[in-house]
Amino acid sequence: MLYKFKSKSTADLIMLEPNGRRVLEIIGKTPGPQGIVLASQIAAALGALESALAAEDALAAQARAESPEEDEDSQRSAAVSLRQRVAPFMDMLRRSEAEGHDVTWGV
Repeated sequence: MLYKFKSKSTADLIMLEPNGRRVLEIIGKTPGPQGIVLASQIAAALGALESALAAEDALAAQARAESPEEDEDSQRSAAVSLRQRVAPFMDMLRRSEAEGHDVTWGV
């Protein structure tokens, strides 16, 4: 299943179901077949995403400190970070907020 996010401010954004579900949970929305982030809710959604990114960065820093023998390449190739996954979505939210548009999703 795919999540397709839409806004009048940007092109559509498609995420795989596990990633889209995680993003929706972070911003406090119930993952479902469709939904909406109102323009008035975007600032709070961005704040929640920023908090999640800060928490992930802190965990990554702790893991690096506990395992300094692992080289940077092996850590980098291990997984795609949340920061990389949500960057396009955060851009969509920022542009939508600036133009006063809602962001909707469907599957």
